[in-house]
Amino acid sequence: MAFIRLIELDRCAVGRGTFVECDGRELAVFRFADRPEVLVIDNACPHASGNLSGGEVRGRVVICPWHDWAFDLTSGTCVDAPGARVLRYAVELRDGVVFADLDAPT
Repeated sequence: MAFIRLIELDRCAVGRGTFVECDGRELAVFRFADRPEVLVIDNACPHASGNLSGGEVRGRVVICPWHDWAFDLTSGTCVDAPGARVLRYAVELRDGVVFADLDAPT
């Protein structure tokens, strides 16, 4: 696994997405108040490339702001159309910095 530095944890919004561009990829980083967990997915909705980092977060689901497609952040799967999904990346927190393995999406 080749983890790459994405962003300092304190720059990630709590309860919403944060846009990060890294190695030519657009990513959405999600930080949660109820546990020290960070999830990283591709930023573009597979339906029409909506900006998922700008979507509304409900629990562990993000709603695409363009057409309301909902994605489970823990699996990347679209809630209403399980055949649609966004890629997720393994994440590590190190000394207040978010790292992700962009070479091995899930």
